Amino acid sequence: MRKIRAILFCIFAALSFIHAQNTPISIIPKPLKLNTVAGNFIITSKTIIYIGVPEAQPIADLLASRLKMDGTSVSIQDINKAKTDRNVIFFLKTDDKALGTEGYQLSVTGQQINIRANTERGMFYAVQSLMQLLPPDIYSASKIGKKGGWKVPCVEIEDNPRYVHRGLMLDAGRHFFSVSFVKKFIDLLAVHKMNTFHWHLTEDQGWRIEIKKYPKLTQIGSIRKETLVGHYSEQPQKFDGTPYGGFYTQEDIKDVVAYAKARYIDVIPEIEMPGHATAAIASYPELGCDSTKKYEVGTKWGVQKDVFCPSEKTFSFLEDVLTEVIALFPYKYIHIGGDECPKDAWKASAFCQNLIKEKGLKDEHELQSYFIQRIEKFVNSKGRSIIGWDEILEGGLAPNATVMSWRGISGGIAAAKENHNVIMSPGSHCYLDYYQADPATEPLAIGSFLTLEKAYSYDPTPTELTEEQAKYILGVQGNIWTEYISTGDYFEYMAFPRGIALAEVAWSNKVGRDYNEFTKRLIAHSKRLDYLKVNYAKRFLDVKMELKAEGSTPSVFLTSLIPNADIRYTTNGLDPKANSTLYTKPFSINSITTVSSAVFQNGTMISKPVRQTFYGSSALGRPYTFAIKPSNTYESGAMGLTNGVRGITKNYAQWVGFNGNDMEVIFDFNEPRAFSNVCLQFLNRPESYIFLPDYAIVSVSTDGKEWTDINRSDFAHLRDLNKTFIKEAKLPFSDYTKPKRFLKIFAKNVGKVPDGHAAAGKAAWLFADEILID
Repeated sequence: MRKIRAILFCIFAALSFIHAQNTPISIIPKPLKLNTVAGNFIITSKTIIYIGVPEAQPIADLLASRLKMDGTSVSIQDINKAKTDRNVIFFLKTDDKALGTEGYQLSVTGQQINIRANTERGMFYAVQSLMQLLPPDIYSASKIGKKGGWKVPCVEIEDNPRYVHRGLMLDAGRHFFSVSFVKKFIDLLAVHKMNTFHWHLTEDQGWRIEIKKYPKLTQIGSIRKETLVGHYSEQPQKFDGTPYGGFYTQEDIKDVVAYAKARYIDVIPEIEMPGHATAAIASYPELGCDSTKKYEVGTKWGVQKDVFCPSEKTFSFLEDVLTEVIALFPYKYIHIGGDECPKDAWKASAFCQNLIKEKGLKDEHELQSYFIQRIEKFVNSKGRSIIGWDEILEGGLAPNATVMSWRGISGGIAAAKENHNVIMSPGSHCYLDYYQADPATEPLAIGSFLTLEKAYSYDPTPTELTEEQAKYILGVQGNIWTEYISTGDYFEYMAFPRGIALAEVAWSNKVGRDYNEFTKRLIAHSKRLDYLKVNYAKRFLDVKMELKAEGSTPSVFLTSLIPNADIRYTTNGLDPKANSTLYTKPFSINSITTVSSAVFQNGTMISKPVRQTFYGSSALGRPYTFAIKPSNTYESGAMGLTNGVRGITKNYAQWVGFNGNDMEVIFDFNEPRAFSNVCLQFLNRPESYIFLPDYAIVSVSTDGKEWTDINRSDFAHLRDLNKTFIKEAKLPFSDYTKPKRFLKIFAKNVGKVPDGHAAAGKAAWLFADEILID
């Protein structure tokens, strides 16, 4: 513990050192246009804020309240009473079509600060940029020591967001978060010019919103008798034996909505249906399909088989619930979930089977579509629109629905091609509950892997869309699911700074976005986060370790975002010290090697050590081709199968994934050579629909056309619907010694999630990782 504290202290020291060297302009998200001019505007107690419209008063008040942190009290007056044009801040309403409803112009000279926008929202965003031009202590929660003299560098900014939807989601269903924490989260959204707070309020594990007509939803549905301890995949599963609950009263909801509105943030509530409904059904059992079953609020994570029965009683209940929800949230959208709805209960229900026949439906998927369309019709009748996760595409899309694409980008592409609005939220880039560093050094998370750099690399508009179809992409959203996130501190650690990266993805122009430049601004911005008391993750400051096939020998490259710092490393598996080898150039590896590296400054470690074992073989760093491309969500880069790193169960960083497709990998060794053994690994992770293949075959060829099968390994008998594990496959060449130029590995995907699983019938994933060839 002392060692960890010492490392954290050094990290903070390094950040302080970096802040002292940062460039003066570090606005996040990056403005569309920004030009610096020599000089500064000095804010003193003689500065006057002039407002051109009454609606600007609250925004001017916000700015004035921040300036008071160092004792500077500025006056706010009507622009018609202006007596001077020196040392003044003007809030001016314009009619500039180029600025739209959220754009602004911010001009700072030595004499004036001019804020121009068509709307108050634009003025609010201008103030967010203005505050980021001021010293970081403008965000202090208490008065600071200095007295007056705030300096604002002279700039010319014209800014406008790329997308109209820029949001983050908080899951309050699995774990409950206080109103005060929700407000803090909203403040952080506002600082980064995000305009949507998605509030996930109902789940299998807890119903979190008071509904007056149905008091049992909070009396029963908001409390689970106990909670799963450890990861869902751990066997046997353990529970804490302690009741857990919490919910928001309608007064709480009104308070939060008003708070968000003052910060120009729309609040989208999510009421899950027809799946993820166990808490509601436990409260009112008549909403389920089995009248003989005793329902309980969920105590563990994963997909639950208890779903709403599509009866008139259920529709009446949901219409009543939505009527109260709509009254509380005065915005366009109501999110109705629609994801992960197992069909087991419907298949076993005589009522559901009769309803399918009565309505002329094809199957249970069309029954779900019938369910969603009925709900949409009701919501539309109230003047609102629905959003649903991309499963609402199955069985036929509701006429006016907006799709939130989370299972990759294919759902978003399909919806946009049908002229439906889309919010992109793929797990690959937008799920902030994933690990962001080595799981061995991180708190427990659901799994998978998402670095800050990968989140920042996302482009929400798929290249598969035409220019006209691309107009249906409303924007992007990051999601923080809270199965393993039980505290506000941990929530912030997972949400930031990756959520900040997505804020820039959503706001800033694609052209000119650069990760290294972003991180320079982020390092300066982190001081603001310190004043805002945000427990943000600093893992982006760790050494980045990569294997690259540059030159004849694959080499390990080490890089750091911390300027003027030393990178030191070891190759014996021990953490580096101040006298360990100084990294000056890439180094090669030929056998199994564990590299450990960290950043040092003046002989002191200022980052966490990063450790990685590389597996050497003839395939190391070697290119290959796919007969069928893997999912772009899980492709692990150009050398995902030959980068020397083997995948683990806790994250998907090194796995290459195929959704419903087989894997066929071909190596070209350029000249004939003999092979002795091929080794690879497959993942079985039922909760994520990932299963071992039926079998794998290794083949060789002289010309890449005619193939000779060498060995086969069967896996179907090892497949498990409940356990997570990795299965290694060794395929020796035995007596076959003829040199060949080409080598092929084929793995047969199971195709569909097997019967007996909650998601039976859906496309199954095949995950493979490092291929070792000798």
